[in-house]
Amino acid sequence: MNLDSRTLRPQHHLRVAQLALTAALLSGAAAALAADIIPIDATQRRAFGIQLTAPEGTDETRSRRYPARVTVPNPQLRVVSAPQDGILVALLVAEGERVVAGQALAELRSPGLVDLQSAFLEASTRLELASSELERDQRLARDGLIAERRLFETRARQRELTTTVEQQRQRLAIAGLSDTDIATLRDSRQLGSTLPIRAPLAGVVLEQMVATGESVAAATPLYRIAELDPLWLEVHVPVDDLAGLTIGGRAWLPELERPGTIITIGRMVHERDQGVLVRVEVTDSSGRLRPGQFIEVQLTAAGTGWQVPVSALVRQGDRAYLFVARPEGFAAVPVTVLSEQDGRAMIAAELTPEDRIATRGTVALKAIWLGGEGSGGGE
Repeated sequence: MNLDSRTLRPQHHLRVAQLALTAALLSGAAAALAADIIPIDATQRRAFGIQLTAPEGTDETRSRRYPARVTVPNPQLRVVSAPQDGILVALLVAEGERVVAGQALAELRSPGLVDLQSAFLEASTRLELASSELERDQRLARDGLIAERRLFETRARQRELTTTVEQQRQRLAIAGLSDTDIATLRDSRQLGSTLPIRAPLAGVVLEQMVATGESVAAATPLYRIAELDPLWLEVHVPVDDLAGLTIGGRAWLPELERPGTIITIGRMVHERDQGVLVRVEVTDSSGRLRPGQFIEVQLTAAGTGWQVPVSALVRQGDRAYLFVARPEGFAAVPVTVLSEQDGRAMIAAELTPEDRIATRGTVALKAIWLGGEGSGGGE
């Protein structure tokens, strides 16, 4: 089929224009790759729909997300142990239950408890007798009816028995009897072989380590109890990322949208991961954190950082860049992305408040920068 010259001429002109544009882009790309400068004039900016914005400076930078392990603060954790040899006749609470201070957790039947009670009552009886004898000898000494030496001997015997009673009282306390229990024993003088084991603090039973009917020795662990608010997060931070972190600095739990406070920065580098322990304290009234759980945390460091729209970031390989406006076009400035949230990115980069960065048209800029070989970025 024959076509006249009028039909071919427009197609010919279009093809020539495309070749010219391609040549211009490739020549511009070569210059851009050589100096990371993308030569773009005002007309091309309008054609590519490039929009600019200023980066927002901040005095603090939020780190990337680190894995952290939830732990119980040491002052809030107790291990409840058997105070005597015996048999656990009853376990009154189980894992997961909340308890109050002084609440009975278990009952232990111990023959040794009877011996301790007997020794205490015997010493108490002897002390009562010695105290009566001392009162009598003091009256006789005032009347001059006994020698002073006898009064000294009576007083020494009474003091010795006072010490003995206190020793027996302490043994009962170590065995698990409260002051009220000991007072009741002294007044009633009734022996018992079953001992209540009580919670030393209010909290949650984290672990039950024994079973009902089990024979246990003294100091056998029975329960682990902890108060779960506040909690600690233990983070291993690479040595190179410690700059700017301070005790009292802020932390952020993005999954829970909850803040925390840095309370400890370790001094030792752990051999396995070459990380330094950073401990964060967080209040968790919601109960969503549990000991042993792993969660992500971001640490806030002092220092100049920048916030930019995520659409301004251009990815190339494992690096991120911003296209920063220059008189002759745009410069591809490498950045370190610290975090991204709600369409905003926290970055570290060599920028100034006067800089203007491209937030739209970045696909076209990247195509020119890479000579048409890459793709990505925001538009």
